[in-house]
Amino acid sequence: MPDASRTHLVLIPSYNAGERLFSTVEAARAQWNPVWVVVDGSTDGTGERLQQMATRDPGLRVWLLPQNQGKGAAVLHGLRAAREAGFTHALTMDSDGQHPADLIPSFMAASQARPETMVLGRPVFDASAPLLRVRGRRVSNGWTQLETLFAGVGDSLYGFRVYPVADLIAVMARQPWMRRFDFDTEAVVRLAWRGVKPVNIDAPVKYLTAEEGGVSHFRYGRDNVLLTWMHTRLMVEFVLRLPGLVSRKLRGRRLFRDSASEGPGSKLRSFRR
Repeated sequence: MPDASRTHLVLIPSYNAGERLFSTVEAARAQWNPVWVVVDGSTDGTGERLQQMATRDPGLRVWLLPQNQGKGAAVLHGLRAAREAGFTHALTMDSDGQHPADLIPSFMAASQARPETMVLGRPVFDASAPLLRVRGRRVSNGWTQLETLFAGVGDSLYGFRVYPVADLIAVMARQPWMRRFDFDTEAVVRLAWRGVKPVNIDAPVKYLTAEEGGVSHFRYGRDNVLLTWMHTRLMVEFVLRLPGLVSRKLRGRRLFRDSASEGPGSKLRSFRR
């Protein structure tokens, strides 16, 4: 097992992921220490079984939330616990086996080299990817590029990424959104507004079939309505921030933090009113 990091951890939110959760956790533990799992009100018994695994593995910690609150809420629960424990960064990954655990060390290394950034996975799809989902994310990515004034976010929906803990807690604490399927996209937009520069790394994504143990809680109608509402809110805020942003660019001032002069807990005012 790898030595325990004091700054970076893997954070896995999970809801009724079934047996796939255990192979995901085992794969993550083989690559990193520590790994934390927030079980978001699961009713399939996986939380209790995972707690039993944690009693035999000091590198694994598990939280059981009493009811389902959404991916963003589960991540926020883990982030707050991470901050209290002194961690500065968290790599989030899904519990359903779609994300590549073998790339955890390289993503962590990129974050450790530039801790002022957010390290984002840029998905590489194979034949298993549903065409409707691939095309749909292009729309979300287009809106994200506009909302961040083409800051360089490679993909707005891929949840395999490393966040600065303090910055993400700060942006989530200021508003009630980002608690469900809207979490991944709104997180990168608001962090970019805060001055956190995106760094993109290619990473494969695998859509598993039911026979392979794949579980999906995506609901096309419900979740696309949520994304539409999210982008509407973000565009309104973006328009209000735009004059200050344009002014900064015209004056040649930086839009993102520089590791040489800015720490993870600080922020620029480039996108702020």
